[in-house]
Amino acid sequence: MSTTPFDADRHLLEAFEQHLRIEKGRSEHTVRAYLGDLTALDEFLAGRGVAALPEVRLTDLRAWLGSIGAAGASRSTVSRRAAAAKTFFRWTQQTGRTGSDPSLRLVAPGKEKHLPGVLRAPQAGALMELAGVAADDEDPLHLRNRAMLELLYASGMRVGELTGLDMDDVDLEAGTARVLGKGDKERVVPFGAPAAEAVTGWLAAGRARLVTAESGAALFLGRRGRRVDQRQVRSTLQDLLAHLPDTPPMGPHGLRHSAATHLLEGGADLRTVQELLGHASLATTQIYTHVSVDRLRSAYQQAHPRA
Repeated sequence: MSTTPFDADRHLLEAFEQHLRIEKGRSEHTVRAYLGDLTALDEFLAGRGVAALPEVRLTDLRAWLGSIGAAGASRSTVSRRAAAAKTFFRWTQQTGRTGSDPSLRLVAPGKEKHLPGVLRAPQAGALMELAGVAADDEDPLHLRNRAMLELLYASGMRVGELTGLDMDDVDLEAGTARVLGKGDKERVVPFGAPAAEAVTGWLAAGRARLVTAESGAALFLGRRGRRVDQRQVRSTLQDLLAHLPDTPPMGPHGLRHSAATHLLEGGADLRTVQELLGHASLATTQIYTHVSVDRLRSAYQQAHPRA
């Protein structure tokens, strides 16, 4: 006998998991989060006396989100759980498991808008110069660090995309890198001469001194010759930022934010920046316009006599 509404179909969540992974191409992180959210929803519905999936109503889903908010969850958490429910019930209707979608009019609170911490253009330049000075000793790790930071800032790629690069993903002559983004979507991003020079230096005088049988085709390696991981990139950036005054606390994603902001401030088209960053929605890219306007407002208030 079923104890929760989802128990009637033993393979319900397994089938939904396959839908997320294969049909929707969602990341491992998103799949885990959605399945956890739905397990919590299942338990909540059982507590309200809902015995079967078709019995779920909009009022049940609203009560669930309300209980999450009352427990002190952030608006972004409530929004994600609402998204999980909406994705799930749209799928159950499409697959004939429910006759209607109870989440159709479910509205979650808007996410808090956090403007990302970014470097000013001179600060980004100072960071790259500092990495370059450190690489003058031709220590292979210093050469690698310079190349990684130059490439991150030049291309706006995600840190996971950087660490996933293989040797043949980078075309130094063309100044492009082929990256595998979210949802296994591939895109090609450009980079400039400083990044090309830094990567060339790493390949010529650094990588060969760290490569081992375990290195494979990985472009960037750690001290023991294995593919570099995201933690090492974060540590590298934070160690260098500690030597620069007045820089915001940030991880590698901050260089991506900085690249996008500086492109827009330099006159780049919003859709071009969207394509460069690999955003599925233009709305995601638009946060960088807020950053630019915020800086413009600050400069105006400091400089204009009637501000």
